Parts: sequence; C-alpha cells; structure tokens
Amino acid sequence: MKTASENENIIRELYRVAEIQDLKAFVDLFSKDGYFLDVSSGIKYQGQEIGEAIKIYAKAFPDMHRELFEFYVNAEDNVVIVELALQGTHKGPLQMPLGTIPSTNKKINVPCCDVFHMENGKVKSFHCYNIATELLAQIGVLSNLSEVVEPS
Repeated sequence: MKTASENENIIRELYRVAEIQDLKAFVDLFSKDGYFLDVSSGIKYQGQEIGEAIKIYAKAFPDMHRELFEFYVNAEDNVVIVELALQGTHKGPLQMPLGTIPSTNKKINVPCCDVFHMENGKVKSFHCYNIATELLAQIGVLSNLSEVVEPS
C-alpha cells in the first residue's frame, strides 16, 4: 500500500503529464484494468483509449490548465480526491457525445472534482465530475437554448 503522500504525488504527476499532453505517460499511470470515467458525458475509457479524453480536450482547449485547489487523501483506502478547475480557451472543435461544438474562442473556468482509487502505485479508477453545464454556458452554448426549448 502506498502512503498518502506517495498517492498524492502520483496524481500530481498525472495532472502534469496531462497538461503537457504526454498521452503515453498519462496512460502508463493507470493499472492494466484501470479506467477513466468522464461522468458528465458518461464515457468510460479503458486501456490505450484513456488518452483519448486528454486528446479531445487538448484539441478544443490547446491552452488547457488544471488549477489544483485541494487534495484529500485517504491512504488506508487508497483514495485521492481533488478539487480543481479546468481553465483554457475554446480554440478548437469540442467533441461531445451528441456532436461537435465549433470553436468559440471563449475562456472557461469550470469547477471539477476528481476521485481516484489507487492500487499498487497505479490509478485503478478515475472519475471526473466536471460541471458540464457550466462549461457549455461559458463557451456560449447554453445561450442558444432559447432557440430549441419551448416556453412553458
């Protein structure tokens, strides 16, 4: 079992390699059966696909930064929880489950909470709880809802 500080350091490294878009290093931090779940989209990535989430956001937000606020580490249960914000400028197409949102050149600062379960120094599971409605509002997508939602 890793100590709290060792698990925190592994997760800090995961964020670092995500920011520099080192997909191999990102995927290598996961266990063989590990996965990444983007809770807001419902998409679960496993194996080499784990790097796809990084590629999707890097294409849409090439200046993506993860502002890390707080780490909560439970060494006994090998759990790491991180409060953070996803920050960047929407300069490329954002691939979503229902289609692709073209660039808006708008900045985002989206609250997020990530929950990691660790096993033998690797990420067993990574659940990303970003506030998708906030992201969509910040890039201007939700302002178009009046065109598709009928008044009650």
